[in-house]
Amino acid sequence: MRVFVDSARTLRFDDGSPVTAASGVAPLGEGWLIVQDDSVIAAWRRDDGVRPVRVLPAVEGHDTFSEAAGTKHLKPDLEVACPAEVDGEPAALLLGSGSSPRRMRGVLVRLEGGEPVVRAAELGPLYEVVAARLGLPMDHLNLEGASRHGDVVRWFNRGNLNAGVRSGSVDVPLEDLVAAVLGRAEAAEARVEQPREYELGEADGVGLAVTDAIALPDGRTLLSAAAEDTPNAVDDGPVVATAIALLDGETVLAVAPIPEVDGHVHKVEGLALRRVERDEVHLLAVVDDDDPATPAAELELRVELG
Repeated sequence: MRVFVDSARTLRFDDGSPVTAASGVAPLGEGWLIVQDDSVIAAWRRDDGVRPVRVLPAVEGHDTFSEAAGTKHLKPDLEVACPAEVDGEPAALLLGSGSSPRRMRGVLVRLEGGEPVVRAAELGPLYEVVAARLGLPMDHLNLEGASRHGDVVRWFNRGNLNAGVRSGSVDVPLEDLVAAVLGRAEAAEARVEQPREYELGEADGVGLAVTDAIALPDGRTLLSAAAEDTPNAVDDGPVVATAIALLDGETVLAVAPIPEVDGHVHKVEGLALRRVERDEVHLLAVVDDDDPATPAAELELRVELG
């Protein structure tokens, strides 16, 4: 397996302000909804521009959050963007990382008359069930990615080999997640099944950990992974390498590095499937460089599976 970066560009809103900390991407209408993990504002990227979409209310008066401003602990930390449906209509499902009590919210974004409509809910009891199914204490929970497998969302915990935690996942029926966000069912009632663990290896002595995933038409899964030298699920650390992994169930079939761009390691945190052409998979990837002063990058990745 080989990975190629066919193009790279920075992401900015139409007013010129940067999209930062891009952590997930999902289709919305004729474009892509990109979540920023340091903001309650998402970016709706279409061919004619990039517009802001508020997905959560301000937190204590703040729309953006950073360590420098002393507000990092307040952020909802939306890390997942996954295609979904609400009453048969397409939607984007956004989920927090769960790495603190403030980061356990779910959001559904769909279009009505061409305009985004947002519903959000606290899902703390569901996160507690996920941690229990993975056999983890709550302070090791860090749910950073999800792939859509038919009617099931495979929800990935990043893990941290420094803390002795492998990357893992659970399966949750999409209808259960949608019902919980819409308030049609209790969050704790969502079915959490099929806990798995993954051994993704190391890069430069640092363990690779999953950052997002997409399902392929043949049932296999592509993961993005980062080798980030950090002691826990909250603090950022230097990213020494990133990679794409091909999985069949729990079996890791191949791991290939994502090439650096202009000598820079881009921490890919969001993946979306563009198309599959024989043994080539074309992906849209978004990047979180953990730097609020740096505009997020959008990469066109091509993965040769053969």
